[in-house]
Amino acid sequence: MQPPSPQARPESRTIWGETVEDLYGWLRDGDDPEVIAHLESENSYADSILAPTKELQETLFQEIKGRVKETDLSVPIVKDGWSYYSRSEEGKEYGIHCRRRVSQGLEVDHAISDPTAVDAEQVFFDENAVAADTEYFDIGVFEVSPDHRLLLWGEDRSGEERFDIRVRDLATNVDLADFLPGCSAGSAWAIDNVTFFYLRLDEAHRPYQVWRHRLGTDLDQDVLVFEESDERFWCGVGRERDDSFIHIGSSSTLSDEVWLIPADNPTAEPFCVQARTEGLEYGLSHHQDRFIVLTNHDAQNFKLMTTPSGAGEDNHSLALDNWQLLIPHRDDVMLTGFEILDEYLILFERAEGLTRFSFAPWSALGDDPEVNLAAFGVIEQPEPVYAVWPGANPSTDTSLFRYGYTSMVTPSSLFTIDLGTGDRVLLKQQEVMGDFDASQYRTWREWATSTDGTQVPLSLVARIDRAELLQVGDAGPAVLGAYGAYEISQDPGFSVARLSLLDRGFVVCLVHARGGGELGRGWYEAGKFEHKANTFHDVVAAGEHLVAQGIAGAEQLTLRGGSAGGLMAGAVMNMAPDLFRTVVAQVPFVDIINTMLDTTLPLTVTEWEEWGDPATSEQIYQAMRSYAPLENVGSADYPAVYATAGLHDPRVGFWEPAKWVLALRENTTGTQPIILRTEMGAGHGGPTGRYEEWRDEARTLAFILEMTSPASPRTVP
Repeated sequence: MQPPSPQARPESRTIWGETVEDLYGWLRDGDDPEVIAHLESENSYADSILAPTKELQETLFQEIKGRVKETDLSVPIVKDGWSYYSRSEEGKEYGIHCRRRVSQGLEVDHAISDPTAVDAEQVFFDENAVAADTEYFDIGVFEVSPDHRLLLWGEDRSGEERFDIRVRDLATNVDLADFLPGCSAGSAWAIDNVTFFYLRLDEAHRPYQVWRHRLGTDLDQDVLVFEESDERFWCGVGRERDDSFIHIGSSSTLSDEVWLIPADNPTAEPFCVQARTEGLEYGLSHHQDRFIVLTNHDAQNFKLMTTPSGAGEDNHSLALDNWQLLIPHRDDVMLTGFEILDEYLILFERAEGLTRFSFAPWSALGDDPEVNLAAFGVIEQPEPVYAVWPGANPSTDTSLFRYGYTSMVTPSSLFTIDLGTGDRVLLKQQEVMGDFDASQYRTWREWATSTDGTQVPLSLVARIDRAELLQVGDAGPAVLGAYGAYEISQDPGFSVARLSLLDRGFVVCLVHARGGGELGRGWYEAGKFEHKANTFHDVVAAGEHLVAQGIAGAEQLTLRGGSAGGLMAGAVMNMAPDLFRTVVAQVPFVDIINTMLDTTLPLTVTEWEEWGDPATSEQIYQAMRSYAPLENVGSADYPAVYATAGLHDPRVGFWEPAKWVLALRENTTGTQPIILRTEMGAGHGGPTGRYEEWRDEARTLAFILEMTSPASPRTVP
């Protein structure tokens, strides 16, 4: 089968003295039957290229499925005498949400296993029954009322990330008449249990309004509480864990503003904590008679401050000029968040490219920030390369802190640690079925040297027998993954699907490139705006490091990235087309200049603080022009490419990978397959059902295995 070859309909743009032709701009019209026909023809072509891997795909799917405990339970979360948990059942795509009455003070890890301590299970929301035969199904709002009588829930059946919100009576499992269509994710109940706050979207898909709804009233009686007119800012809403305030946050990439409403007085006018200032980021949580504030004010890697909550009528004491330093800034540690218990303060930190927790009793904290800092002890972890994250901690009157732990060889695990005694209990570890033995795998850290001398951390994993071969320089296949944007860190975690590669002799490497947040705010800022090329140089350096160290064979290296990581993949391909044999680019953001010039698209204006505005800055335009994946496609022997798209994707338009794949095919001097597969009923995240997700991943892994096989001819029909 020949690849699709649609008609070029050149459109031109001129900016900063340069005219560029867009041959396939017409593909962006998802309502055009010709566009749909082209995407379907691309899918047919992709299927023809993947046809020889059908048996391998099924083998990989069965391997993934066979390692997953299909019928399973989550660890319960206990609050107010209710134990909430979810379970999965074999053969069902989605989760089932359940709860039970429990004895007050019941240990959370026994809430299911001790049948004498609990009432009968209540299934209060079965996603499978709600989703029925819908091709796409996602939940974006899911919040139980403070009195545990009602469930606020919102569904998306297209992938457009617009959620229809309903309210379910948990006594009857029947939805009330209240219906709020086309909302954004996010919600907050007031503690009166009849009022809640929700978010509406503007035409650019930006959550820009916070509304208040009272149960039993018509939609036209809802009250607009807050509206954000600055298109760079997105709204969010939530309730304090201690039920003291409703938070309304309005944030851009670089600045924050928080407004508060007493949770027991939902009709009160919101008041501002600290008016927005360009570049000032902050967030806060209530603790007794004060707020704890996390901020970057004069602190690149953030610090912790306090301000009294008994502010009086005008709330002036909440403002920046009254914040008092609690935990100082550190050059070598990024403070990313915190958790408040009645007797302890837990800090979430990044140091040496890894996540960690440290904690101190409130009784040891006073007016001297340096003394306060010295009071904190780090919660040590057992492996050299790992990731931790805070778990659900709904109660503050405890010394127990729940957290998650994983590494590239250790399945996702949930612990509690008693901060008073140091005793640690494993509540649950992801059970990997079959013959999985974690001791047969090894994870380690290496550093690659980028073009400017910067040392870039790499997290690697392989089977022990494969790792031993590396000692004698026996290179083999490897997959390199990277993201490097938005200060998002690609932390080293466990993957069931990855085992199918490791057991076939692959090494998998995560590149913690600049533009991510692994090494603090400076690491992020060194990979954005006019410095964005550093991200791509870091990834190229990582690939070259794997080859030079004998970890990856020169013809057996795969690059994988999604969304902004897909932009990375496209830029790296142009910079070093002969470095990788295979590239997987999932929903890749490859048409960056055209997108950043089009303010009618979702996200564009808000994205200027990440990428820059090429319309107002020639420096930004020239920087983008130097790396833009689509517009830098040239004559080269490009690797095999598997690109994906979602027809309803509000984040990366499906036309971006569609245009990019055509440009690659027209310019490559090689014979490697270049294919596009579009999910016609999904959005940015691809399929939502777990079995469909596994099949999708099996298809991707089959492509990687086929293309990196020494026997692969790397040719297309």
